[in-house]
Amino acid sequence: MSELYDVKEFWKFNIRVGYVEEAERVPRSRKLIKMIVDFGDHERTIVAGIGDQYAPEDLKGKKTIFVINLKPKKVMGVESQGMLLVAESKGKIYPIILPDEVPIGAKVW
Repeated sequence: MSELYDVKEFWKFNIRVGYVEEAERVPRSRKLIKMIVDFGDHERTIVAGIGDQYAPEDLKGKKTIFVINLKPKKVMGVESQGMLLVAESKGKIYPIILPDEVPIGAKVW
C-alpha cells in the first residue's frame, strides 16, 4: 500500500493546464523534449523525459497538465521550470491531452 498523506500536502502543488506552443528535442539526449508552454498569464520552459516514446510533434499544439511551482532544475543545460504530468502503466507513458474547451491556465485539483 502507498504511503498516505494529509490533503494539505496536495494543495501545496500548483497544477495548471498549459498549451504547448513549441516542442523540440534537447540536443545530445535520447529522452528529453524541451517545451515552451503557455499558461495564459505567462510562458515557461519545461523539459520532459518522454522523448523515447513520443516525438515533439506529438505534444506541440496540445493542452496538457503541468506542476508549475517546483524549484527550477537544469537538465542537460536547459532550465526546466515545471513538470509535465503523465499517466504510466507497465513502462508506457501517456500524456494527459485535454479537450480544446478546457481553458489555458485552469487550475487542476
